[in-house]
Amino acid sequence: MGMENFRAVRVSASDQGLAAEVAWLSEADLDAGDVTVAVDYSTVNYKDGLAITGRGGIAKRLPIVPGIDFAGTVLHSSHPRFQPGDRVVLNGYEAGVSHHGGFAQRARVPGDWLVKLPAGISTRQAAAIGTAGFAAMLCVLALEHGGIRQGDVLVTGAAGGVGSVAIALLRRLGHRVIASTGRPEEAAYLQSL
Repeated sequence: MGMENFRAVRVSASDQGLAAEVAWLSEADLDAGDVTVAVDYSTVNYKDGLAITGRGGIAKRLPIVPGIDFAGTVLHSSHPRFQPGDRVVLNGYEAGVSHHGGFAQRARVPGDWLVKLPAGISTRQAAAIGTAGFAAMLCVLALEHGGIRQGDVLVTGAAGGVGSVAIALLRRLGHRVIASTGRPEEAAYLQSL
């Protein structure tokens, strides 16, 4: 493994609280894990905003590279399921909270946290789905597991990332969606979904 430098957003403690900066890191700065990934994309989630600003006590260690998800290509692996060149995605597992996350050009994580992308889905498409899409689909699957096949479904927080993806998924599956939001100015957007 080379010691190639790469850019990352790093949140550190400062005299004024937390400070976020774009910093140059090396693979020696990465956390433990058996898979190193060249990160192509990450999304900005609410939790990332909290980690960067220091609100909500999200960052469980400092310094931390935020980014609760990422999609990229495996560079190095000692994990049996992953080989260099595999395209992967990560959602959650305290990435960007207690383990360096996706706001970097490199990430090292336990391979058990990764999902190999199927043929036909690019790292860009996987990142576009992101944590919000993943969470929305988990909600839809929970509804189906609970026996709801088609009918009226209430989506709260409808104008947010998870809510808006859930609306699109539920409509596509034939449900009548009732969208609830505290932001009435989002009505036209929600109706477009």
